Amino acid sequence: MAISKNGTGPVSRVMLSIRPATAAHQSPPGPGLPPLALRPVLALAAAVTIVLVALGGRYGYHGDELYFLQAGQHLAWGYPDQPPFVPLVARLMSGLDPGSLVLLRLPAALSAGALVLLTALLTREFRGGRAAQLLACAVTAAAPLIATMYGLGTEGFDLLFSVLLGWLVVRILRTGEPRGWLGVGLIAGAGLLDSDLVAFLMCAVVAGLAIAGPRWPLRCGWFYAGGAVALALWAPYLAWQASHGWPELAVAHSIAAGGSGSSAPWWDIVPGQLDQVPVWFAPVWIAGLVRLLRDGELRPYRAVGVAFGVLAVLFMATGGKPYYLAVMLPLLLAAGAQPAMDWIGRAQPRLRRGLLAAGLVLSVAILPASLPILPVTALRHSPFPVSYDTSATIGWPAYVREIARVYHSLPAAQQAAAVIVTSNYAEAGAVDRFGPAYRLPAAYSPETGFWYWGPPPASKTVAIIVGADQAQIGFCGTARVAASLDNRVGVGTAEQGKPVWICTQLKQSWARIWPRVRYLG
Repeated sequence: MAISKNGTGPVSRVMLSIRPATAAHQSPPGPGLPPLALRPVLALAAAVTIVLVALGGRYGYHGDELYFLQAGQHLAWGYPDQPPFVPLVARLMSGLDPGSLVLLRLPAALSAGALVLLTALLTREFRGGRAAQLLACAVTAAAPLIATMYGLGTEGFDLLFSVLLGWLVVRILRTGEPRGWLGVGLIAGAGLLDSDLVAFLMCAVVAGLAIAGPRWPLRCGWFYAGGAVALALWAPYLAWQASHGWPELAVAHSIAAGGSGSSAPWWDIVPGQLDQVPVWFAPVWIAGLVRLLRDGELRPYRAVGVAFGVLAVLFMATGGKPYYLAVMLPLLLAAGAQPAMDWIGRAQPRLRRGLLAAGLVLSVAILPASLPILPVTALRHSPFPVSYDTSATIGWPAYVREIARVYHSLPAAQQAAAVIVTSNYAEAGAVDRFGPAYRLPAAYSPETGFWYWGPPPASKTVAIIVGADQAQIGFCGTARVAASLDNRVGVGTAEQGKPVWICTQLKQSWARIWPRVRYLG
């Protein structure tokens, strides 16, 4: 029997019929992956973690961290504004050393080092050599997006889970190993217990596979088994949301309407990525996006490039924030790093290497805008604008001292009947964290999780109300401003100058007031 040159003769057809099922899923054979720059990459990853740990005790708690600490004392499968992962981490870290900011933030610092390592692994998957791996890692390490991994929060873990998922998906598309989708399902399920945003990423990847291929995963049972694993892990949180009327949707609507301190207009979703990675390195990740969409060498991974566009549209349509989309930037940097190194070596390499070095130095030089490097007393004179997240770490002990001064100024009878009610969860978390040193009672707040933990006792007929404006305290028979919050360092924050009210002669009981003041911002 003759065999044709293109391998379609009878013998060839028989051989094809007995190949393992996974072989049909594999990419065409090609050269092996470039060597991994393991030692320098590990050194850079360790340096990032060490720097974040060294900075971990500066300034103070972020308002969100103060909330997570209290949420961790009310462990549940869900909260109105988030899944349970970060409150659980806060509970574990504070249990080891209740007053240590460094320990509280250690998981996030370790995650940042892991992100740098994953960026190198992705660069290697995209055929980037050792120099390209180091470039992608260095840009990631020096980018403002690393600041999301400075403190304990959902954003930093979301970034890590998303990039880890991207690496696993890319490996599966290269190797054709269908059982790898079970691992994707496990990581996706864990990520969903940190942030709902992982669901958007999963939808974008599925859409990318459907649009650009390869489509074999959509016909693979292991792919759907992985989805079932992710859904099973996410199910307890979904059940909590369903049993409480889906408050997360109200929170998302509030964010889309500008109710968050970091909300942004829909049209800023894509341009906002220029704030996540320095603008002079934007050509690297843009080249990575173009390469994923057009380069034949990366054809098996085109779905990743399409996923970026799908994710951008989803976040624009739902009123997301620019940093939601930034989870894709390490993947795009990884894809663009080798073209960047090729450009550097193509002409005037010394000049271009100098420009690259200058860009990295400049990136490090502007890190004080997003990390607590300068002394807090120098911030009001800093040439960098104080970011929202940085300002949210300043002044909490001073604010609580002011609240304590008002509380202890009350006559003994009123003090015995007094309760502290704050306008937001950060203020309430600060009172609960620092208040015991001033013999303050626990705080109550109508915002998000604090509202669900119940109203003040009926016996408390006097309220120290923090941060509310007069229109929000119509339930008070009489009210007067007793103080204004002041952080004593002259740095503008969301709390600076807010009033502290003494409210007496409640018009209704707390049981009737509480349902009307709930705020899911």
